[in-house]
Amino acid sequence: MKDNLRPSYIAACFAMLVIPFQLMAQQYTFTDLGTLGGSFSQANGINNTGSVTGFSTPPGDLVVHAFRWEKGIMTDLGTLGGPTSFTPDDNHLASNRGAIVGSSDSSILDPNGEDACGDGTQLICLPFIWQKGVMTGLSLLGGNNGAANGINSRGQVAGVSETPNLDPICSPFFLQTEAVVWQNGRPQELPPLPGDPDGNALSINNEGQVVGVSGCASGNFEAVLWEHGTPIDLGNLGGLSGNVAFDINDGRQVVGQSDLPGDTTHHAFLWQNGTMSDLGTIYGLPVSLANGINNNGQVAGFSQDLDSNYTVAWIWQNGVMTDLNALIPADSPWFLIEALGINDRGQIAGPAVNTLTGEYHGYLLTPVLSGGNGPLAAHNRRKPSSDLPENIRQLLKQRMSVRQRWLGPGEPRN
Repeated sequence: MKDNLRPSYIAACFAMLVIPFQLMAQQYTFTDLGTLGGSFSQANGINNTGSVTGFSTPPGDLVVHAFRWEKGIMTDLGTLGGPTSFTPDDNHLASNRGAIVGSSDSSILDPNGEDACGDGTQLICLPFIWQKGVMTGLSLLGGNNGAANGINSRGQVAGVSETPNLDPICSPFFLQTEAVVWQNGRPQELPPLPGDPDGNALSINNEGQVVGVSGCASGNFEAVLWEHGTPIDLGNLGGLSGNVAFDINDGRQVVGQSDLPGDTTHHAFLWQNGTMSDLGTIYGLPVSLANGINNNGQVAGFSQDLDSNYTVAWIWQNGVMTDLNALIPADSPWFLIEALGINDRGQIAGPAVNTLTGEYHGYLLTPVLSGGNGPLAAHNRRKPSSDLPENIRQLLKQRMSVRQRWLGPGEPRN
């Protein structure tokens, strides 16, 4: 379990599961976002206008490109000259002004032979901002590679950049990486916690507060909040490694994952007013992760088993964690694996598997109100008719390797 960075994404391959629930006032309509012409897509971010970000395969399923989905139309954002572009697994990837951030291959080989975009090309991987139909690479701290992980309504971008310095403490093969905020395209380095060599900024709110990680790629990670450029250790749930802050709302509430004592598993956390709280998990599953939080305090995330064979998306609100699969139409063939992004309207984006066809697509959930207090129809989740094709498996491995590259092997199981 310690070395598994993400779920297997064929997590719907399980025996029939029947889940009775009580009808809740809030349920959701389900929208399949489709693809860019291939057979695969993943959604991972959503802004308050309902614009969804993610990545998908064009025809042929050989590469992935970042996309914007808006009002039923999926737009290919292109690349910076290489074969691949993508948006990371974080919530605030699209500002309400329409700008989108992510990372893309360039057309230039990395002089150190690194594979920062994780697609096997060894091309330099650059952070980008996409706006008004144009993708533009962001400048770095003197290194070769970087990633843009979040953007706020003011156009400030949070991410990570290599520096020109070797990192002998954590890895003699890669350059040192530091958390960054780009303002008007110019990078400002955010220092790690005292004694730590590396950092990574994963999300930024509209107040300019930034969250992410500080630590060492071959050792421990601490969840961090940067305020006015100063890092604050958010603490942990008892474990020494695998503590990551993934998202922050405008009310200074932070969500992420933290290892439990013994560092064999992690739980989703909510940090507020100086205290980190364990959000627990669902169905007794040992692993959970909170990936997004909106300004109403609703949290989106997922839980999974130790072998990463079963993963289920949930929403946490008012102290209760609920399986999102119980809140969509009971006859839907789609099983919601992860909830990765949530906006202030309560719309949720993430990946789902079609249990009849094995298709893996991004989804959008939109809340609807329904009255009554009777029982909700039991949800039957069938085993898919076939496994994911091998080329799709490889694309998902690429997704895992990108996160591993930037957060390091010390970050477990997500």
